[in-house]
Amino acid sequence: METQLRGMFAALITAMKDDQSFCAERQMQVTKAVLNQGLDGLYVGGSSGESGLLNTQELLDQQEVVANAAAGQGKKLIAHVGAPTLRDSIALAQNAAKLGYDGLSALPPHAYPFTDGEIIAYYQALSDATDLPMIVYEVPVRTNRPLPFGVLSEILQLQNVAGIKFTSHDLFKFSQLKAAHRDKTFYFGFDEVYLSAGALGADGGIGSTYNVMGKLYAELNVAIRKSDLPTAQKLQDISQQFVTQLLEIGVLPGIKAIMQARGISAGPTRAPLCPLSADFEKIATRMANDPLFSDYLIGPNL
Repeated sequence: METQLRGMFAALITAMKDDQSFCAERQMQVTKAVLNQGLDGLYVGGSSGESGLLNTQELLDQQEVVANAAAGQGKKLIAHVGAPTLRDSIALAQNAAKLGYDGLSALPPHAYPFTDGEIIAYYQALSDATDLPMIVYEVPVRTNRPLPFGVLSEILQLQNVAGIKFTSHDLFKFSQLKAAHRDKTFYFGFDEVYLSAGALGADGGIGSTYNVMGKLYAELNVAIRKSDLPTAQKLQDISQQFVTQLLEIGVLPGIKAIMQARGISAGPTRAPLCPLSADFEKIATRMANDPLFSDYLIGPNL
């Protein structure tokens, strides 16, 4: 199944009220600001959006808010619908279809040591739940289990499965899958080394730091498409310096703090994710104003 969902997608963060409850108003503002960076679309309800800390109703509400915020902008929306139970995953998938989302994605089930057959059956059931293209998800750092080439290949052949979000450093397996499934769409999920996958023919990226540095990744993708290696290397180097500092303070709270420093309130992360210490808040503010990053960061000047 082919899809027109190629490009660069922010793995959208979830906006919270100060008491850590979901905030529709802030989510509307965050969504518009993230889309204003020149990205192709949004990946909604994934782990960067704290989905593991949200209940199903909150994820349904978020899907609607984002759809309304993105309406009329010509951007693509992919709903991550992976949940601990298949029933909730199907409910999220069918809601996204009703709201006009362009595609679906889901982590493989990983709350228990599921068999390969159970994982394949999960994707089969989820793919059958709607007519939307499904993007499967390989992310061993989250699932603690890299799926074998054969299993991923079988999943990619299921009806309605259009591609894969590949968040693994195993670029040999990435290349093997791409060679075996040339009609599928391949996204890469490690922001700090996107150039590596881009050089191997990635069709796009889905990343957390795109929330605040979407302009950089959009330009990086253009440079790769133009075979402009010096520009691509320069942009990837800036990305790596940004990610290195962000990892020191915590990715999700750091992104939200940088966004706040740029004039966009996304609220706190939800416990048990820890808020930033005062020292880390200072680092986030410094990053938000660093001349190396500021031309690429989200904000009113973009």
